[in-house]
Amino acid sequence: MFREKKTDTGLVYYSDLLNGIEHYFTTRESNVEDNFDGWCKYLGIDDTSFIHPTQTHTPNIQTAVIGVSDYPDTDSLILNNHNQAIYLRFADCTPVIIYDKKANIGAIAHAGWRGTVEGIVPKTVNKMRELTNSDINDYYIAIGPAIGQCCYQVGEEVITAVKKSVKDESNLITPDNRIDLKGVNARQLTEIGIPEENIDICPFCTSCRSDLFYSYRKENGTDKRHNAIIKLKRATA
Repeated sequence: MFREKKTDTGLVYYSDLLNGIEHYFTTRESNVEDNFDGWCKYLGIDDTSFIHPTQTHTPNIQTAVIGVSDYPDTDSLILNNHNQAIYLRFADCTPVIIYDKKANIGAIAHAGWRGTVEGIVPKTVNKMRELTNSDINDYYIAIGPAIGQCCYQVGEEVITAVKKSVKDESNLITPDNRIDLKGVNARQLTEIGIPEENIDICPFCTSCRSDLFYSYRKENGTDKRHNAIIKLKRATA
């Protein structure tokens, strides 16, 4: 279940399922760009260790490296160290936080329609499994606030691509071409073996709740973004 929390930077949301990792979905009042120093302080890191990739709607995945802050053309970033925190930027696209509880590593994927049809989220899970050899049942997923099926009407090109990206398209596309983008990503995950009970889907539509989140569609191409953030917790004895 998604819950709200008031931090030093403002209102954020998090998922009960990912209780082993620090993770936040920010709002308009707590976004990173307007609160960068505050977030560094809240996370307990310096400003060179709070990193984000250059998102370009690709299916490219990288793993964060200590001392490296430049990740060009990257829309999914894996974190497997305790020294850094990562964030990605969103305004209607689907933020997906992935956590391997057994290996204690995480990732954030930016899944717009292009990344979604390219399978960036299941590809990130597979990449993480290459690093850790964890069982698929050890993975827990939080799918954050994104534009909902209520507001996401698209053309035939997108419909065709979405249909090809899943084995079962039931309930994901309406007769008037509205797509459940969060649902497509969830379906892709269950189709690679993630248990449905390991996936938490945020109920908020960013277009309907543009008072709370940024919406590229609702706000005529705004350049403002809310964020998904993760930082690994240190293991305790």
